[in-house]
Amino acid sequence: MSRIAEAFARLRHDGRCALIPYFTAGDPDPETTVPVMHAAVAAGADLIELGVPFSDPMADGPVIQAACERALAHHTTLARVLEMVARFRETDPATPVVLMGYLNPVEAMGYGCFAAAAAQAGADGVLTVDMPPEESAALEQALAEQGLDPIFLIAPTTSPARISRICTSARGFVYYVALKGVTGAAHLDVDAVAHKLREIRAITGLPVGVGFGIRDAASAARIAALADAVVVGSALVRRVGGHAGDPQGAAREVSALLADMRRAMDRVRDSAAAAEGRAGAL
Repeated sequence: MSRIAEAFARLRHDGRCALIPYFTAGDPDPETTVPVMHAAVAAGADLIELGVPFSDPMADGPVIQAACERALAHHTTLARVLEMVARFRETDPATPVVLMGYLNPVEAMGYGCFAAAAAQAGADGVLTVDMPPEESAALEQALAEQGLDPIFLIAPTTSPARISRICTSARGFVYYVALKGVTGAAHLDVDAVAHKLREIRAITGLPVGVGFGIRDAASAARIAALADAVVVGSALVRRVGGHAGDPQGAAREVSALLADMRRAMDRVRDSAAAAEGRAGAL
């Protein structure tokens, strides 16, 4: 069982929703990334998504686009991102790390070389935004040989037939994009998310994480009542980006937001469990 599967099994047993922060590696500078990852775990994160900076991040809004530009200005290559994962692993052997990004850097390194290097560094999963499952067989095989989970996106417009195809390839969890748009968009329709989650869960038993549009404790709690994981990206990246040369300041910003989210998410789950207990006693 992968670290990702173990984490979700443990969370399910405890009746908790996973909190998954996203950071762009190398933003605002390479020295900040690993301290921020550790701060996130200390504040209640269960998994970490580490973004590989790319020059054309087509699924991302202006906040993460700017983060990629800052990281690339510091020459944050895929190889350097893997070095960051390895440094994180020196003192955290347990928290799963998912590499999230675009296919071009992976193709440039070569699927086999990338998968071996990612596993050696201590990564657990890979999400390539622009790799459709119909074209992913070679990458999936390379990842499987190294025990890495391929993570795929599901959109509000994804049909049941395509959800089934995606989930055939996915491992670890699937990532539901909660809105039509790019990262950092504002509107989050919780009723629509609930409807789509029911559709996805009728097709797969994989855990479902929900991201895009989650920006504070209140929105995290609303999604935690429905999903297996809450993914927060732009709201964190915005806070980290203003702390170039100040890893401690970035870590404080991350800790404050994630701790608020963790408390709100646990409260809503505890309330739901209590309500179920009362109903069962009647």
